[in-house]
Amino acid sequence: MNNRFLFIGSIFGFLAVVFGAFGAHALKEVLTTTQLNSFETAVRYQMYHALLLLFVNSYSKFSKKIQKNCSLLISIGVILFSGSIYAIALGTIPAKYIWFITPLGGLLLITAWLLLAISFYRSKRT
Repeated sequence: MNNRFLFIGSIFGFLAVVFGAFGAHALKEVLTTTQLNSFETAVRYQMYHALLLLFVNSYSKFSKKIQKNCSLLISIGVILFSGSIYAIALGTIPAKYIWFITPLGGLLLITAWLLLAISFYRSKRT
């Protein structure tokens, strides 16, 4: 399980760099400022959570259960949050059809961070 999520985190990071470069160069003249800002937000959050996914699966003091649960929340959260923003910013899917997916992905990411905080708090007490 650990290696799978290390791989996913690496792919998320790789794609964040590719998408960031694509946005900065190819989309600069195509998207509005608002769309480009949204696209950049998706890239930034994807990279933050790629790094978090790598950390969660490299930190040996986390239990396998915490690693698995956080990794699933982060992975699905990135796909829903950043993926929906990419789709909306690029005009691939109209926002009116997928508006609810972005906050759902955000909620999963928030939950992962909270789970980590609880895990750290409990490990400090033991």
